[in-house]
Amino acid sequence: MRAAALLLAAPAAFAGELALVVDDLGYDRAAGLRAVALPGPVACAVLPHGPYSRLLAEAARARGKEVLLHLPMAAVGGRDPGPGAIGLHMTRAELERALTRALASVPGAAGVNNHMGSLITRHPGHMAWLMRALRRRGLYFLDSRTTAATVAERLAAEEGVAHLRRDVFLDAEPGPEGLRAGLARLRRRLARQGHAVAIFHPSPAALAFVARVLPALAREHRLVPPSALLARGGATRLAARPSR
Repeated sequence: MRAAALLLAAPAAFAGELALVVDDLGYDRAAGLRAVALPGPVACAVLPHGPYSRLLAEAARARGKEVLLHLPMAAVGGRDPGPGAIGLHMTRAELERALTRALASVPGAAGVNNHMGSLITRHPGHMAWLMRALRRRGLYFLDSRTTAATVAERLAAEEGVAHLRRDVFLDAEPGPEGLRAGLARLRRRLARQGHAVAIFHPSPAALAFVARVLPALAREHRLVPPSALLARGGATRLAARPSR
């Protein structure tokens, strides 16, 4: 309650807009419910076909949070992305069926972001198929940028799909020092461009860290769901920025 009150007590002047997304939900019920309970508009990206995917998607929506389908995609090196993954072996029809089944297991998703995908997000043909499917469904795409070679944003723009990119992984480096370093990177990005998307994962350390820093972030920045950045032109700015 105290954290929620602090979030509501933010000043009128903010230093940029921040969208926070917690990935990899759907397999750990307790961690997922902790993520859903975070105060403010922390978006929840839910893996398909997990034992708690539907429960957590519905719980997040009940709390007014934005839900994304965290769509597994083929990775370099042959690592298994998990059930419902999009792979290079798929035809367009197979990709469409996999997407349809994944969305059915994560009800109410407003958008899609990639889980893994360092292989498939660099392939224009499959990305074009995916973007056309998302456009027909009115869904946006958040590129998690698991590879600098991704063409997902370019194909989203070409296919007329609302899109944006991940700016920072808060927990790219493990441990308390890594989380503090991730927060420092996020603050620098916000200062430089005025908006940012930060992704983190539902480990006990990351959940505790985000819960602790959320009130300060809410005082300094306007916390918004990812779709709010699209509505304010964030997709246009992000698409125009060259890949890192």
